[in-house]
Amino acid sequence: MGVKIWIKQPLAIYATNAENGLVVQDDKIIELVPKGATPLNLIDEVFDASQLVVTPGLINTHHHFYQTLTRAYPTALNKELFPWLLSLYDVWENLDEQMIYHSTKLALSELLLSGCTTASDHHYVFPKRLENAIDIQVQVAKELGIRTVFTRGSMSLGRDDGGLPPQSVVQDEQTIIDDSIRLIKAYHDENEGAMSQIALAPCSPFSVSTQLMKESAKLSEEYNVCLHTHLAETIDEEKFCLEKFGMRTVDYLEHTNWLHDKTWLAHGIHFNDEEISRLGKANVGITHCPTSNMMLASGICKTLELEEAGAIVGLGVDGSASNDGSNMIQEVRMAMYLQRLKYGSTKITHQKALSWATKGSASLLRRDDLGEIKVGKQADIAFFKLDEIQFSGSHDPLAALLLCGARKANAVMVAGKFRVLDSKIVDMDIEEIISNHKKQAKKLAV
Repeated sequence: MGVKIWIKQPLAIYATNAENGLVVQDDKIIELVPKGATPLNLIDEVFDASQLVVTPGLINTHHHFYQTLTRAYPTALNKELFPWLLSLYDVWENLDEQMIYHSTKLALSELLLSGCTTASDHHYVFPKRLENAIDIQVQVAKELGIRTVFTRGSMSLGRDDGGLPPQSVVQDEQTIIDDSIRLIKAYHDENEGAMSQIALAPCSPFSVSTQLMKESAKLSEEYNVCLHTHLAETIDEEKFCLEKFGMRTVDYLEHTNWLHDKTWLAHGIHFNDEEISRLGKANVGITHCPTSNMMLASGICKTLELEEAGAIVGLGVDGSASNDGSNMIQEVRMAMYLQRLKYGSTKITHQKALSWATKGSASLLRRDDLGEIKVGKQADIAFFKLDEIQFSGSHDPLAALLLCGARKANAVMVAGKFRVLDSKIVDMDIEEIISNHKKQAKKLAV
């Protein structure tokens, strides 16, 4: 058995009965230390948390890592979703292996530094030279020591077939199915504490066929993996579904055998009351992406109605060309403020927003071993130091984390190992990561 580490006397902690900290051994939390108490376990090491706000590791449930290469891209500025996508597809068709490697490394580094310990990426652009994109991403995640859920995205419905993307970035459906099976067998770990998982993620109703949606649902059941897609992000998407398939988005979800508890959806904004009820009964997950939804003027997710109906709500930063960042703690702040516009300040507390980014996101990914500081859970923990100028004069440390605008974590532990210390990624040169990434972004833009 490994050493027992007492994370001692935090300044504040987002947990119950852990005012004096917690004890970690190997990859798990083995004890919570209540106020005024000391650990019952014999301690090997002490980590002083007296100047730190401690939360469960933040969990990002929707992202597009490759989009870090096209942040603030001139032809995509000041557009809504469909014209924004059309302006970028012709750029993304030039992605290559080096671009995927360095964009994934940059995105995961940015997430780690913001307190994120588990990240899900939705990669769906596979030009002919990039069939092994997910393999490259898994390699990068191992280098950084972050927990991941890579979703094997896909687009099969090009412009020639009535879809939105150009033919250069779509694949034939048998290729998609075969590669999905290969990736599940190679990288999907069903065990508790899994560091790598795979889900199946046809991109959206306007870029894949009904048949691919149905085949993906069959694979999900056969291999016990989750399903993910964009749905009900914009009114344009709703109109597309009505014109192309003769049904609204949730009807289409049910028609393709996706309306069940292994499915989570990105955005989920434009659902009516009846659809919300059906999603809730099916225990579907919804990733709220507040910054992206504001940037593209898509709308506001009905988080409380969805939760009341039985759906699960988590958070995602979405792509770094519609955010344009990968900062998870800032996304929690955005979620809190955007949702307050809809529901009021008393219903959307800082604790509520944090719950979406932790327990909510973990539940959405069907990970009951993550998302809480609790005995038996994985030791994925974020530590924030309130020593920057914006925190001066703050009184409630946990509230200050969001209200005053934390931007970075001081330390991050994943599976019981520190991956960030003193706001630096352990054993990584961030300047080199940024430099390499910038070179690839310039190459893509040519």
